[in-house]
Amino acid sequence: MIEALKKNPKFHRRPGPVVLVIMDGVGFGKYTDGDAFLNAPTPELDHLMKQSPFTKLKAHGKAVGMPSDADMGNSEVGHNAIGCGRVFAQGARLVDEAIESNQIFSGKVWRELVDNVNNRNRTLHFIGLFSDGNVHSNIKHLRAMILRACAEGVKKIRIHTLLDGRDVPESSALEYIEPFEKFLAELNQTDGRDFRIASGGGRMVITMDRYGANWDVVRKGWETHVLGIGDYYPDAKEAIIELRKKTGAIDQDLPPFVVSDDGVNPIGSIMDDDSVVFYNFRGDRALEITAAFEGGDEFDKFDRGRVPNVVYAGMMEYDGDLHVPQKYLVNPPEIDRTMGEYLCACGEPQLAISETQKFGHVTYFFNGNRSGKFNPELEDYIEVPSDIIPFEQRPWMKAAEITDRVVAAIADGKYRMIRLNFANGDMVGHTGIFHAAEVAVSCVDLCVKRIRAAVGKAGGIMVVSADHGNSDDMLEHDKTGNLVTDPATGNPARKTCHSLNPVPCIIFDPANQGEYRRELKSDMGISSLAATCIELLGYLPPPDYDPSVLDFSKNNR
Repeated sequence: MIEALKKNPKFHRRPGPVVLVIMDGVGFGKYTDGDAFLNAPTPELDHLMKQSPFTKLKAHGKAVGMPSDADMGNSEVGHNAIGCGRVFAQGARLVDEAIESNQIFSGKVWRELVDNVNNRNRTLHFIGLFSDGNVHSNIKHLRAMILRACAEGVKKIRIHTLLDGRDVPESSALEYIEPFEKFLAELNQTDGRDFRIASGGGRMVITMDRYGANWDVVRKGWETHVLGIGDYYPDAKEAIIELRKKTGAIDQDLPPFVVSDDGVNPIGSIMDDDSVVFYNFRGDRALEITAAFEGGDEFDKFDRGRVPNVVYAGMMEYDGDLHVPQKYLVNPPEIDRTMGEYLCACGEPQLAISETQKFGHVTYFFNGNRSGKFNPELEDYIEVPSDIIPFEQRPWMKAAEITDRVVAAIADGKYRMIRLNFANGDMVGHTGIFHAAEVAVSCVDLCVKRIRAAVGKAGGIMVVSADHGNSDDMLEHDKTGNLVTDPATGNPARKTCHSLNPVPCIIFDPANQGEYRRELKSDMGISSLAATCIELLGYLPPPDYDPSVLDFSKNNR
């Protein structure tokens, strides 16, 4: 048990709640072209940024625990940082360090994976997002594991590729597939090795569902990777080329494919006694496929057909409370003493709410990769079910429904702290459809206006921020800032990944009469939001939390 926080003597607690609004994927772009946040009508946010205390926060790179400032932020690490008030080394950095130190290869799980296939003359399979986006995975980790397995005598490897086009350029799959096929071919030249890409498909079509939004995505992945059922192609390159011609889809939306030499038999279905590594380090889109492998006879989400008896491991432990998966290669960050836990220790009733696509972010990730609640008597979690439809076709998503529930909760007066996530800027930003992203951001703006009115009426405080950028950077620019042209269309190349841009931090607090300066601190990261909310609730933040954006100096006015 942690101790309750001490009261903040410099702050008069407001009668209403503190409401933390996380506008997922909304930041400040560097370029006018491609910035949906800048170009969309957002009168409420524009007004708030002019009339309320406002600053910009870092939401990428080292500010959220990534290896370097060239690494974009993401919703997982962003909500970790916001919820725990400190910066922890995250998945990408932890795996980098484990590989550099050889710690990953000296552990018992790696030993079991390799010994299993060597002793039984079986196949080692790797499944994961096939890019260097460094959000869910990085193929340099895959390459390192293949080289190590090769050195340890593994003769047969099959790779099941989940095509990205979301954390990297939208049609860049062949830029990863072709060099990797060459890399595998070079390894295959000696010692009777047989290393090949066996299956694949777009990450939004197979395998990488999250929060139980659409288990049919996982079913398709199971059939593709495990059973080898699907459309056959002689290799991954031809599959991607042909599927692009057939569907016109970008990488993340390409249908599944299976590699077959004879058009009848798959080269890489997963069989009894094989070893399988799911090499994504991020947990949200890894839990469901893991459940399909580890769920046993109790698994009921879809008919798996044949269920092979394999040694299965994840790159990391994806859920520290449920201990999923049972075997993993790298220890996850140990995140403790989150804001939610401290507020429970103080007896503060809390509400967390979002739609399915981001529900785990305001609960699981916000709580330091912890399932469940710290105190069920003080915490309520509301999930608004997401529509199963392309987000560009309904860019308003469930923002209005979330807002309805939040406005009612504010008026009810039950909660002292409310946190919510609007998924629109991120999920629609990932589609690359600029007009849809403009609609998405405008929708969020309307919802913020409604929440601001409810907060003002209740005598509360609203904090508006984001976990990372996305909708603010939807067109590719070269190093000189010029637009990049898509050779296939002649139009500006779309960008579907997160940005490296800062995000807003707005404090709407009509009752502030100089307790803290109007000018908020600058050059800070989103981890400062935890201490900020704690101070606005009338407490002193833990000493090791990153400082808040508020300045309670004596010369307040």
